[in-house]
Amino acid sequence: MFLKKLKIGNVELRNNILLAPMAGITDLPFRLLCEKYGAGLCCTEMVSSKGLFYQDKKTNLLLNVKDEQSPVAAQIFGSDVEALSYAANYVSDFVDIVDINMGCPAPKIVKNGDGSKLLLNLELVEQIAKAVVKASKVPVTVKIRKGWDSQNIVAVEVAKILEEAEVSAITIHGRTREEYYSGKADWEIIKQVKEAVNIPVIGNGDIKSKEDAQKMFQETNVDGIMIGRAAIGNPWIFEEIIRYLEGKEQRKITNQEKLDTILEHINLAVEEKGETIAIKEMRKHLAYYIRNSKEASKVREKINKIETRAELIDCLNEYFKNE
Repeated sequence: MFLKKLKIGNVELRNNILLAPMAGITDLPFRLLCEKYGAGLCCTEMVSSKGLFYQDKKTNLLLNVKDEQSPVAAQIFGSDVEALSYAANYVSDFVDIVDINMGCPAPKIVKNGDGSKLLLNLELVEQIAKAVVKASKVPVTVKIRKGWDSQNIVAVEVAKILEEAEVSAITIHGRTREEYYSGKADWEIIKQVKEAVNIPVIGNGDIKSKEDAQKMFQETNVDGIMIGRAAIGNPWIFEEIIRYLEGKEQRKITNQEKLDTILEHINLAVEEKGETIAIKEMRKHLAYYIRNSKEASKVREKINKIETRAELIDCLNEYFKNE
């Protein structure tokens, strides 16, 4: 039985199917929907430790965890030990788990030595992990990649350093920074990391379906899995995976339920960010919600010009009536 409660430090999750932190995606409204459909842990978008250190208001807005029921993690990034320690101490007052990003491949992140660039400096990895564990009042986890490039495959070595530093769990994405999200994730390296340490290991990369989820567990023996891009426009994936692993029959998501979920997402976003920002930010989510539907590109074009909630809801009601 692959589905189980997962313990990270002293925090027990209701299951081991987790939502990955994604910049510009995993804000509070989206997390609430993923939680509703069964995600065992949701994580904030990655938050700049320097932004928190210098008390930047925009950075703080990413940390709203109001109304979240199941455990929530905050992901912090950076390479300055002092700023990361401050950030960990600060966020651990209101989240259940602090996650350190050591895997982000984005150029604007790595050019400052943050994210996956840390995988080229294992001494700094150790310093950061120890300092954050010491500063945090809650368990600390770390998200890493396979390595920086094919010449620097360091995931196993990094995992051992993190375990030694008393990190409570590791998530590994089976690609190098150089690969970004291209090609195929290397699940063999995930298996090697799992075999190398005694703390929970969470597998990430190329889990696009319930079958992939089961396969990841079978092939790597991980303690949990993390769903990223496959959850965008599809918060139901958590329920699908959970039912599948429990051997239960799949529940059909009707068009009405799909529409209701989208409208709930819009309303939560407007409540969180105000109408102007929310409607613009919802466009990327809506593109995923309606992809593979008939006339999706035509509707997407229309949606991208809409600026009010009322007009957007009318447009979607009309579209789903004819779906």
